[in-house]
Amino acid sequence: MDKRLGDKIRELREEQDMSLRELAKKLEGGSAAHLSDIELGRRLPSESLLRQLAEKLGVSYGELDVLDSRAPIETLKRKSEQNPVFGYALRRMVENDIKPDELLKFIEARESDKTKGEGSK
Repeated sequence: MDKRLGDKIRELREEQDMSLRELAKKLEGGSAAHLSDIELGRRLPSESLLRQLAEKLGVSYGELDVLDSRAPIETLKRKSEQNPVFGYALRRMVENDIKPDELLKFIEARESDKTKGEGSK
């Protein structure tokens, strides 16, 4: 998953032989300059713009969202301030070089266990 969000958007747009202006015209509130900044990695789209891009480029929102590198910094800071153990857990994750796919597998397994538990109630 080394591809950046902007690279993926450019790739999808070019596969459809669509210019920045053509894509911008299909979007509510999008401009060619803004899309160019997104493709070059200078800006990141809002959630609503990302959803529109996914629809217009013929991919799922999740396929693009997974490439959004923004960390929810304010949320992480707030959680760490409210519960120091949360911050400690994040530090341990970094120190132990936990890979994103390992963390996602853990979360998916936990969600699956919760779903199974709800089904037996």
